Amino acid sequence: MRTSLLVAMLALLGLTDVAAARDYPVCLRVYHNYRDWYDECSYDTMQQCRMSASGRAADCMTNPWYTAPQQRAKKRKYRRQH
Repeated sequence: MRTSLLVAMLALLGLTDVAAARDYPVCLRVYHNYRDWYDECSYDTMQQCRMSASGRAADCMTNPWYTAPQQRAKKRKYRRQH
Protein backbone atom coordinates (compact mmCIF):
# COMPACT_ATOMS: atom_id res chain seq x y z
CA MET A 1 0.00 0.00 0.00
CA ARG A 2 2.72 2.44 0.97
CA THR A 3 4.84 1.63 -2.06
CA SER A 4 1.97 2.19 -4.49
CA LEU A 5 1.21 5.54 -2.85
CA LEU A 6 4.87 6.53 -3.06
CA VAL A 7 5.07 5.52 -6.72
CA ALA A 8 1.93 7.52 -7.51
CA MET A 9 3.28 10.60 -5.75
CA LEU A 10 6.61 10.38 -7.59
CA ALA A 11 4.85 9.97 -10.92
CA LEU A 12 2.71 13.02 -10.25
CA LEU A 13 5.78 15.03 -9.25
CA GLY A 14 7.54 14.00 -12.45
CA LEU A 15 4.61 15.11 -14.58
CA THR A 16 4.46 18.53 -12.96
CA ASP A 17 8.18 19.11 -13.54
CA VAL A 18 7.85 18.44 -17.26
CA ALA A 19 4.79 20.67 -17.49
CA ALA A 20 6.61 23.51 -15.74
CA ALA A 21 9.60 23.07 -18.04
CA ARG A 22 7.42 23.76 -21.08
CA ASP A 23 6.67 27.31 -19.98
CA TYR A 24 10.05 28.84 -20.91
CA PRO A 25 12.03 28.55 -24.16
CA VAL A 26 15.55 28.54 -22.64
CA CYS A 27 17.16 26.20 -20.08
CA LEU A 28 20.27 26.54 -17.94
CA ARG A 29 22.13 23.26 -17.41
CA VAL A 30 24.20 23.40 -14.21
CA TYR A 31 26.98 20.82 -13.85
CA HIS A 32 28.12 19.36 -10.53
CA ASN A 33 30.56 16.97 -12.23
CA TYR A 34 30.73 15.01 -15.49
CA ARG A 35 27.85 12.70 -14.60
CA ASP A 36 25.65 14.90 -12.43
CA TRP A 37 23.73 17.97 -13.59
CA TYR A 38 20.30 19.57 -13.41
CA ASP A 39 18.31 21.84 -15.71
CA GLU A 40 16.61 25.11 -14.81
CA CYS A 41 14.12 25.92 -17.54
CA SER A 42 13.05 29.34 -16.37
CA TYR A 43 14.47 31.84 -18.87
CA ASP A 44 12.75 33.80 -21.63
CA THR A 45 15.89 34.70 -23.58
CA MET A 46 19.32 33.21 -24.16
CA GLN A 47 20.88 36.44 -22.85
CA GLN A 48 19.12 36.06 -19.46
CA CYS A 49 20.39 32.50 -19.24
CA ARG A 50 23.97 33.47 -20.14
CA MET A 51 24.00 36.13 -17.44
CA SER A 52 22.95 33.54 -14.89
CA ALA A 53 25.52 31.03 -16.19
CA SER A 54 28.37 33.52 -15.99
CA GLY A 55 31.09 32.30 -13.61
CA ARG A 56 29.41 28.92 -13.05
CA ALA A 57 29.90 25.47 -14.50
CA ALA A 58 26.80 25.85 -16.65
CA ASP A 59 25.57 26.04 -20.25
CA CYS A 60 22.49 27.49 -21.87
CA MET A 61 20.35 25.55 -24.32
CA THR A 62 16.99 25.76 -25.98
CA ASN A 63 14.28 23.97 -24.07
CA PRO A 64 13.40 20.69 -25.84
CA TRP A 65 10.02 20.53 -24.04
CA TYR A 66 8.93 24.08 -24.88
CA THR A 67 5.81 24.48 -26.95
CA ALA A 68 5.26 27.98 -28.27
CA PRO A 69 1.80 29.48 -27.82
CA GLN A 70 -0.40 28.71 -30.79
CA GLN A 71 -2.27 31.44 -32.64
CA ARG A 72 -5.99 31.10 -32.47
CA ALA A 73 -7.71 30.64 -35.78
CA LYS A 74 -9.99 33.44 -36.82
CA LYS A 75 -13.65 32.63 -36.99
CA ARG A 76 -15.06 32.59 -40.47
CA LYS A 77 -18.05 34.70 -41.24
CA TYR A 78 -20.66 32.80 -43.15
CA ARG A 79 -23.29 34.53 -45.18
CA ARG A 80 -26.69 33.01 -45.40
CA GLN A 81 -27.81 32.34 -48.93
CA HIS A 82 -31.45 32.82 -49.80
